Amino acid sequence: MALYTAHLPQWKKDEITTIKRLSSEYKLVGLVDMYGIPARQVQDIRRNLRGKAELIMTRNTLIEHAFGEIGGSITDLSSHLSGHSALIFTNENPFKLYSMLEKTKTKMAARPGETAPEDIVVSKGPTSFRPGPIVGELQQAGIPAAIEAGKVTIRETKTVVKAGQEINKKLADALAKLDIKPMDVGLILQAAFYEGSIYESDVLAIDETAFYNSIITAATHAFNLSVNAAYPTRDTASALLTKAVREARGVGVEAAVTSSDIIDAVLGKAQAQAMALQNVVG
Repeated sequence: MALYTAHLPQWKKDEITTIKRLSSEYKLVGLVDMYGIPARQVQDIRRNLRGKAELIMTRNTLIEHAFGEIGGSITDLSSHLSGHSALIFTNENPFKLYSMLEKTKTKMAARPGETAPEDIVVSKGPTSFRPGPIVGELQQAGIPAAIEAGKVTIRETKTVVKAGQEINKKLADALAKLDIKPMDVGLILQAAFYEGSIYESDVLAIDETAFYNSIITAATHAFNLSVNAAYPTRDTASALLTKAVREARGVGVEAAVTSSDIIDAVLGKAQAQAMALQNVVG
């Protein structure tokens, strides 16, 4: 049922109209999480997506209004709205869009209180710092630093925080000074509406290379099964005929059938057997 919007100010009505128009013009409507993305990076993302997708930032309530007025299955997309959602429109399929957005992500320095997306490792070796307070700052952050040959050096490779653990302020400051950027920042596809269905991010995060290799392996197994079972298809007919000819030839040679196609092999086998017998009796 369409939502009542007569009481809304004109600028809100205009935004709802824009959402409805774009939803009808594009095959896919998606929600992306904008949390923690600096304005400068948003501009970079827009530039990278130009010609492939359109990004619209607006209020969640207006998105709900627009989906309600459109009606149908797209209204289910509203349940995936969060505090920092934005809309993305494209004609690509959900898997392609997810892959595109992953490629727009960049590395950024960690901020205090953020969760490590993976184990953060500080590698052994010299740094560009001269001796000074930096040594104590690194040590307080749990990084084994010392002075060697007039420079600050990391004495051993160390995992300073495990995946899923919180990054405290001292460690965040130390990592920033070492130019270690562990955080992936970019648009996160929360859900997408495409051809009448909702696709959530967990089903879209696939390893394309591994998926491709799995298809190749499955096709190879299917081909071999078809050939071994003598099940003819367009793809296996040639291999089946070759296998049948080879096996028929083998049977003919073993049975000493004097066919013009295998007479040379039959005579060759007979000669080999005669020579073997001669060696035994001689």
